[in-house]
Amino acid sequence: MRTSIKLQIKNPIQFKKQLLNWSQQFREALFLDSNNYDQKYTSFDAVLAVDAFTSIKTDEINAFEDLKQYQQTTRDWLFGYLSYDLKNDTEALKSKNFDGLNFPELFFFQPKKLFLLKENQLEIKYLNMCDDEVEEDLDEIHQIADCSTPVSDRNLQIQQRISEEEYVLKVSKMLEHIQRGDIYEANFCMEFFAENATINPIEIYQKLNEISEPPFAAYFKNHKQFLLSASPERYLKKENDTIISQPIKGTSKRFLDEVEDEKSKLGLASNEKERSENIMIVDLVRNDLSRTASKGSVEVEELCGAYSFKQVHHLISTVISKVESDKALTEIIKTTFPMGSMTGAPKIAAMQIIEDLEETKRGLYSGAIGYFTPENDFDFNVVIRSILYSQQNNYVSFSVGSAITSLSIPEKEYEECLLKAKAMREVLS
Repeated sequence: MRTSIKLQIKNPIQFKKQLLNWSQQFREALFLDSNNYDQKYTSFDAVLAVDAFTSIKTDEINAFEDLKQYQQTTRDWLFGYLSYDLKNDTEALKSKNFDGLNFPELFFFQPKKLFLLKENQLEIKYLNMCDDEVEEDLDEIHQIADCSTPVSDRNLQIQQRISEEEYVLKVSKMLEHIQRGDIYEANFCMEFFAENATINPIEIYQKLNEISEPPFAAYFKNHKQFLLSASPERYLKKENDTIISQPIKGTSKRFLDEVEDEKSKLGLASNEKERSENIMIVDLVRNDLSRTASKGSVEVEELCGAYSFKQVHHLISTVISKVESDKALTEIIKTTFPMGSMTGAPKIAAMQIIEDLEETKRGLYSGAIGYFTPENDFDFNVVIRSILYSQQNNYVSFSVGSAITSLSIPEKEYEECLLKAKAMREVLS
């Protein structure tokens, strides 16, 4: 079905930029970049999928069943996303908040052309129908300048959907729910947005990626809808019979002074409030994974490891399980979605309270983007630290959030949100 060609690349960093710029001629494109971040479960340094041969897009009703049929019928590489609001397909929930983007709830495509890069080894996988275009495409890619033309609006009026005063009031209400025992943790988010906005998505993505250099960066284009993601978090990966979940909870600042920076990292690792956030979500992830796991196979491989990124330090845990070979891929995803790090615990009650207190429909934000392989594996990130852009609506949006627990101080949570928003504001302003 696919022709595979393997090559050596002299300058992988330059080649990645050329690949990304070359992808703009296609209606559909998904570029994934690990930024050479040192991590245990990396399959590729970068991936580019372009030009849909087939695709599926759907809203909430029967979304996972539709995806299951599509994945099992094609048995090929599939790239795309799951929006947060697919929660309504798994539970008796609704999404009534404002949506300025209007993306489909689910979109996947089967690319005609696929590039897989690991160190300096490139594998090209074209559908047989277009494998005679490989040489011509490579010539085009190598001739592309590795910079984009800046055409983004420099006068974007970025607005905040929830004011600081409103934020404090809403988090206080969430704390009341925690004190009553309705929930014990919830992720509360707020949106920043710009209307009448025109940006060059490639330029903004490149700047965001340069500022953050995260392990799960993603550039996604579906005609006039774009995701520019600097995500540091993996949602879920399947590798043979192993499922890997790596929730992030717990954040502290980076400092230019090395001593101060190390102090911040060590302080995060020992902070009772930050660790409790992470441990509560680890318990939720263990429970979610157990619904499809082989008996007794769920284990916490690492608990509250402190990791450094260019903007912040984070606590990351790794939870793994084993699954039987006949388990449907969509069942594994459906029983863990949305990810606990973006909801809270208990999950359903947290999502109901989130819907009541937040003012924007999350959509693709805090959903997941990634791919399925023909070998029945998959890998998806968590869509955070991301800018969403509707070229049709001239609407730019990014959201940030933090975990609210009984130890939360609303004003401190607000400061954490501004810290997480910093890189995105910077590249847009």
